[in-house]
Amino acid sequence: MKQLGEILLDEGLVTESQLMAAMDEQLTRGQSLGRTLVEIGILSEGQLVAALARQVGMDFIDLDEYPVDRSAVSVVPAALCRRYTVLPVGFANGSLVLATADPGNVVAVDDVRTMSGLQVTPVVATYDNLTRAIDRFCRADGEMDDLTSAFEEEQQAATAEADLARVGEFVDDDAPIVRYVNLLVSQAITDRASDIHIEPSEHDLRVRYRIDGVLHEMQRSPKQITGGVISRVKILSDIDIAERRKPQDGRMSINHNGRKIDLRVATLPTVWGEKIVMRILDNSTASLDLRDLSFLDQNYDVYREAYTKPYGMILVTGPTGSGKSTTLYATLNAVSRPEINVITVEDPVEYRLAGINQVQVNPKAGLTFAGALRSILRSDPDVVLLGEIRDHETAQIAIEAALTGHLVLSTLHTNDAPSAITRLVEMGIEPFLVGSALDAVVAQRLARKLCDKCKEPYRPTPTELVAARFPWVEGEEIPVLNRPAGCVSCSKTGYRGRIALHEVMRVTEEIERHAVSHSSAADIAATARKQGMIQLRDDGWHKVALGMTSIEEILRVVA
Repeated sequence: MKQLGEILLDEGLVTESQLMAAMDEQLTRGQSLGRTLVEIGILSEGQLVAALARQVGMDFIDLDEYPVDRSAVSVVPAALCRRYTVLPVGFANGSLVLATADPGNVVAVDDVRTMSGLQVTPVVATYDNLTRAIDRFCRADGEMDDLTSAFEEEQQAATAEADLARVGEFVDDDAPIVRYVNLLVSQAITDRASDIHIEPSEHDLRVRYRIDGVLHEMQRSPKQITGGVISRVKILSDIDIAERRKPQDGRMSINHNGRKIDLRVATLPTVWGEKIVMRILDNSTASLDLRDLSFLDQNYDVYREAYTKPYGMILVTGPTGSGKSTTLYATLNAVSRPEINVITVEDPVEYRLAGINQVQVNPKAGLTFAGALRSILRSDPDVVLLGEIRDHETAQIAIEAALTGHLVLSTLHTNDAPSAITRLVEMGIEPFLVGSALDAVVAQRLARKLCDKCKEPYRPTPTELVAARFPWVEGEEIPVLNRPAGCVSCSKTGYRGRIALHEVMRVTEEIERHAVSHSSAADIAATARKQGMIQLRDDGWHKVALGMTSIEEILRVVA
């Protein structure tokens, strides 16, 4: 058998000098040569695994590109695939082709051979590639269909309507309804969904996931299981199971692959039963750095100048689900230090942050935004985060806090940054106070990010650029842009993940004068543009030019 170093030299993946340096480093680190080459940056993980496969006479496949045969996947139970980190990917000469990250694991190969009744031909793939492929292909949909049937059989034994409504209240962990709800949530997290919609209709129960800001229908189940599913979710979320006439809110936590995931749950009575929306709260979002939020350099500089001041107000505006909370949390991470007292008032507290005092609004107990903010100002804060400015009283206290030495961060529902000033004035705040307190306003939207694995470059036609109002002048060379293609990595959508579009307006003396003179949002916007503000659409065009998203996506999210 050839040594790994010989194989790498023969294929030109390393030079002799690189190999000798790695062998010296290997002795220092006390680890394998291959691992040393990866850690010092000479080889990638894929190149190492491919070379190791050739060393033992096996084939290497890239599962991001390999055409996986779904009929082969169905031969082996998903639980077995996850236990051994293996995946059947096809058939060859009457045997089952099995991708594995550990070709030496003969127990896994034997178990798959016994389970499938077929001879097994192992091929090698990287561990990361394999786990992503297992998440894609070993979905819970089929098992949920089986559980639906089992649950219907259980319900047939219950004749009283009251019994049907309470199915799922006192059941063990193996009961079909419990496993159905668990799989529903687990699959949503695996699919990178931000929300789960459980919607009763006249004839069935529909489940939709919001992935990258777009809803996808995932499951339709018989109408008969509606009561049990809704009851189970309400029990897990500590919501009153008997109350079905008014909206309720709750919260639940689950463990997913060793990670604690919180879900915010809201119920809404509809004509066909209670609709449930579960917002999946991934705590990693709360620890993001501001530089991870795709700010253009100019916008970041303006925003940084505002949040590094010791006092003043910063507003983040946009519709629901536009990433306002994520931006504010990232800002808190940037300003929070042991010597600074940071207090937040939220409704509800979505992410728990270490080292920060977080207060949840409780209207039933009389703890409103305004009441909590009033008390916070007696608790010696340096930085105050206010979940949302909803009324005159809250806005007035927040403005006064910004004028008396506190840095105030908050959100407001407006379509663009200049409208925030007119909105505060409409709320009854004195215009001169708005101009004095406000330092910067950020308007933002979320757009889907092109999949890095399948996006394709192209030159649009002049007609397309003009129709989209892309900043291109006739006579100039047409720029090379990117468009979605679709691959297995992005579920054939052409997009994976999201980026933020920003409009950052610095409140200058001229804009303060606009506020005092009750100027319209259009006049304020015109002045801000003259002073260098990049509008939302223009920020989007910059990101199209950088290959981050597409023209169609910008037109979808920005008017």
